[in-house]
Amino acid sequence: MSESPATARTRAKANRRTVLLDSAATLFAQRGFNGVSIEDLGAAAGVSGPAVYRHFSGKQALLGALLVGVSEDLLAGGRAVLAAGNDDAATLRGLVAFHVDFALAQPDVIRVQDRDLDSLSAADRRQVRTLQRAYVELWVDVLGRLYPDRGAEVRRLQAHAVFGLINSTPHSVQVHGHRPVTSAARSVLEAMAWNGLARA
Repeated sequence: MSESPATARTRAKANRRTVLLDSAATLFAQRGFNGVSIEDLGAAAGVSGPAVYRHFSGKQALLGALLVGVSEDLLAGGRAVLAAGNDDAATLRGLVAFHVDFALAQPDVIRVQDRDLDSLSAADRRQVRTLQRAYVELWVDVLGRLYPDRGAEVRRLQAHAVFGLINSTPHSVQVHGHRPVTSAARSVLEAMAWNGLARA
């Protein structure tokens, strides 16, 4: 049975929104938020510039949807790793593998976050920070169970250091549309992250 016209329109709208977000990630990563116009975003997504406003109130709202969305995905993914119910060491390895996968799959978004976080609206910036803090605390809690002798601040610093290591990959390896990351390189990155967490 074919879907109704209303359902088809809803699906098409959701698909166009996804294309706009993907296009924004690519363009913002390449040129920076201030170097991209609404017309650029529309053209990259295959629509006119004004058509972008059917999905987002403006360029800043699109940036907010991009960075809030990825922060929500990170937190949900981290919680899913914890919900798998493995022992703490396996959970920490799972978090490392999850974050490596994220960094290698989303290099453009990482570049955008690094450079254009301050271009978010105040409300979106607060939401991103709140989501990111919750994600960090997942790591801090697991590290606390594995290494109870380490204070929370030390564990938090370790988590941030590992994020820095993993998230730097898009800046040092051409991932987007260029050289694929081999499984060996992925394994080395995971091992480096794990060693950084295990070291006192």
